[in-house]
Amino acid sequence: MTAIWGHRGASVARPENSIAAFVEARAQGADGVELDVRRSRDGGLVVHHDATLADGRLIVETDVRDLPDGVCLLGDALDACDDLLVNIEIKNVPVDPDFDPTERVAEQVVALIGERTLQDRVLVSSFSLATIDRVRALDGDLRCGYLTASAWNQISCLERAVEHGHRALHPPHATVDPALVAAAHDRGVSVHTWTVDDPERIRWLASVCRVDAIITNVPDAARSALA
Repeated sequence: MTAIWGHRGASVARPENSIAAFVEARAQGADGVELDVRRSRDGGLVVHHDATLADGRLIVETDVRDLPDGVCLLGDALDACDDLLVNIEIKNVPVDPDFDPTERVAEQVVALIGERTLQDRVLVSSFSLATIDRVRALDGDLRCGYLTASAWNQISCLERAVEHGHRALHPPHATVDPALVAAAHDRGVSVHTWTVDDPERIRWLASVCRVDAIITNVPDAARSALA
């Protein structure tokens, strides 16, 4: 059965990547949530998609105590998600202003998951193979997903994920077809696709392609579509 994950929580009903969005995703029937993590100046794991805050400040140049109201830390987000699966996307690619080749965020995320023994309900993803490689090197029990872009060759990305020992592929939904999913499943790799809100597309991805999870801004609408 195809799972439903709230993209940055229930991000149409509530502000994205907020505690309220994660609580709402659960209320809307989501099986999990996807969220983004970056680092603050003082080493906090900040749940935020962009490298900059709404007021233009870089998160990496801001201490946790100076974050705006509504911007939460990963630990609080995990608490809010309760028993939901949590897909933690680590933001760390060379074009980012907070790029860190030493992969400190990956190390901190793995440490937090280990402290809370949440390996069974957390998946770590990134557009950076180096990042999820670091996660896997630190904790081989943690599932990792390779995020891909629309312009990339998805079969080549699947092969890279397999070569690096990762168990999930996260392609944009427009690149997904039954052949890609079948190839992934043949290799023991799950397919979690993003970000799709159209009910007809959701049904096709689930019933024809048989993806393992759909990442959506509207978990309630996705649940209704699959029903």
